[in-house]
Amino acid sequence: MRDTLQMPATRQLTPVGRDNLAGRVYAELRTALLEGRMAPGERLKIRDLAAAMGVSETPVREAVMQLVRERGLRMEAGKAITVAGLTLDQYLELRTIRLELEGLAAEAAALRIRPAAIGELARAHDRLVAAERIGDAVAANRANWAFHHGIHLAAGMPELLAIIEGIWLRNGPVLAHLYPHAAPTYPGRHRHLDVLDGLRERDPVATRAALAADMTEGGAGLVRHLHALEASPPRPAR
Repeated sequence: MRDTLQMPATRQLTPVGRDNLAGRVYAELRTALLEGRMAPGERLKIRDLAAAMGVSETPVREAVMQLVRERGLRMEAGKAITVAGLTLDQYLELRTIRLELEGLAAEAAALRIRPAAIGELARAHDRLVAAERIGDAVAANRANWAFHHGIHLAAGMPELLAIIEGIWLRNGPVLAHLYPHAAPTYPGRHRHLDVLDGLRERDPVATRAALAADMTEGGAGLVRHLHALEASPPRPAR
C-alpha cells in the first residue's frame, strides 16, 4: 500500500486567504491534524509552512503556538516544533474517554440526524473504502474523519463537540500509522455499516454499540503497532 502520509507536512497543506490570516492558518493546520495528514514526530518549520500556505511567518507562528497550547503540536528543545504523538497508554486512555463521549454523541445523533446527513456519512464511508482499495492513505484518513465528525455534528451538542474535537486533535496524527502499518480490519462486515444501520433505524443503543465496536475492533491493529514501536529499541542518532 502506498504510504502517502510519509510526504512532508507542507505537501498536505493548501494556501489560505488574506483575511484573518492567523485564524485561517490555525484552521488549516488544525484540520490537517484532525484528518491525520501530519504524522507523529514530524518536524514543522515556520518558514516552510508559511511558504506552503502563501502567507508570512507571523500568522503561522501564532497558529502554531496555539496548537502547542492545545497539545496537537509539541515544542521540543531548541524551539523545534513537531507533531505530537501518543504513547500506547495515552492512546488507550483517550480511547476509553472517546468511547464514553462519542458514544453519547452517537446516541444523540441516532435521535436527531436527518436522512441527508446519513447520506453524507454513507458517502464518506464509500470514499474511505475506495481510498483503502487504491492505497491512498491521506484520502482514507480524511474520509474516516468525515464519517466520525459527521456523527459528532449530528448529535447537535456543541459543548460535547468541542471536547471531542480537542481529543481528536491529539488522536488524529496517531492515525497516520494506520496506513500501511495497521489498516483497520473487522471479524465481520465493516462496523461503519452497522453504525449507519443504527442511525437509519433511530436506535441509540445499536448505534452506540456499533461505534464502540468500530473503535475497538478497527483499532486493534493500531494498538499492536504502537506496542511494537515502544518495544523496539530506539534508533541511534545520526
